[in-house]
Amino acid sequence: MDFHDRPRRLRTDGVRPLVSETELSPTDLVAPVFVDATADERVAIESMPGHERVPPEACVDRVREITDTGVEAVIVFGIPESKDETGTRAWADDGVVQRAVRRIAAETDAYAITDACLCEYTSHGHCGILEAGAESDPRLTVDNDATLERLERVAVSHAEAGADMIAPSGMMDGMVGAIRDALDGAGYENLPIMSYAAKYESAFYGPFRDAADGAPAFGDRRHYQMDPANAREARREVALDVEEGADVLMIKPALPYLDVVADVRRSFERPVAAYNVSGEYAMLHAAADRGWLSLEAVARESLLSIKRAGADLIITYFAEDVADAL
Repeated sequence: MDFHDRPRRLRTDGVRPLVSETELSPTDLVAPVFVDATADERVAIESMPGHERVPPEACVDRVREITDTGVEAVIVFGIPESKDETGTRAWADDGVVQRAVRRIAAETDAYAITDACLCEYTSHGHCGILEAGAESDPRLTVDNDATLERLERVAVSHAEAGADMIAPSGMMDGMVGAIRDALDGAGYENLPIMSYAAKYESAFYGPFRDAADGAPAFGDRRHYQMDPANAREARREVALDVEEGADVLMIKPALPYLDVVADVRRSFERPVAAYNVSGEYAMLHAAADRGWLSLEAVARESLLSIKRAGADLIITYFAEDVADAL
């Protein structure tokens, strides 16, 4: 048979890298760092092999381990020494994230992003101030508007500590606008916001909630995180954050929502981020431990798929390992 068009011609070793459509680089990746104010030494996270909680005194060493692989950015999550109903340690001047970011900013060249939310700091584990009676009535959860003022405090405290970017993750309506106004009012008008713009109420978050000690004490987060069934709603959520001043738009999780990543990439002129979450990481590790998959190969392929869908940057627990391989 006579074929004039043979795609296989461009799949040989010499030409294959020349025509590769998607390139993955260590500078595309952001590595999460868990800083634990209750720890005196590094504590392994059992459900996330290869990751640890580190005490504030060890955060600089941890960040340097990451940047030595070529990854230039980290996102910092904190586990506080104490919690209360309103999460007051989240904006404390001597809070765990604030202490860690001061060290990271002073002693490393890493680009430090901070997660701005209350779930790790509230005794009930929800992402804001509870509505009256919420613990006894599952129809009630977080008081959206009362929470915004707390998120403003958190963001400004992170900026004062030296954060390079603020990433609000609570999915509160109006959170980007409130934080933008607060940062501008405090003199941080040039500090960017990466909004968790389309964050789904996902079953893939389990290992992270162990790592950050942020699981809800009752109920769930379906009243403020997005329904996994909805794609058009994501475009609405993202559009609102763009109007309020978001500089980077994040979709979370990544792999089950590549359609959303691609749609946001097509629809909005902003950098797009995707969070390759803890459950995505853990399931590949579990399969590799059973000998079913090659961990290095599926990790890289997963990140390539996220990049191919349109993500400009990827938050991932594979950051160090994949950067080393690259």
